[in-house]
Amino acid sequence: MGTEKIMAQTGGRYRIVLVTCGSMGEARRIGKTVVDKKLAACANILPGAVESVYRWKGKVERAREALMMMKTTTKRLGELEKEVKRLHSYDVPEFIVLPVIAGSREYLAWLAESTTRTAKS
Repeated sequence: MGTEKIMAQTGGRYRIVLVTCGSMGEARRIGKTVVDKKLAACANILPGAVESVYRWKGKVERAREALMMMKTTTKRLGELEKEVKRLHSYDVPEFIVLPVIAGSREYLAWLAESTTRTAKS
């Protein structure tokens, strides 16, 4: 059985966005808000599983962070980035966008439906 029967090519319509947060509370607040506003279909939060080493203002720093993986559409990226920046406590929050090449037809349909604005959203 070939993947063409199971998987659907996305045509560049879907993205995964990575955002690190300083706490679980912050990640939960951002995740809930962006899903409520249909800017993302889903926000997976990996609690405290990330230890980051980075350079900030000339010094090497270390921090424990919560990593979020949000699933969205290309159309919603701009609004999603603005909302993450508005809600985030960091001066320069991580906002890394990865393409989704393919996925199950059912999941991609759900993702599209979950990020489509309605008259109420």
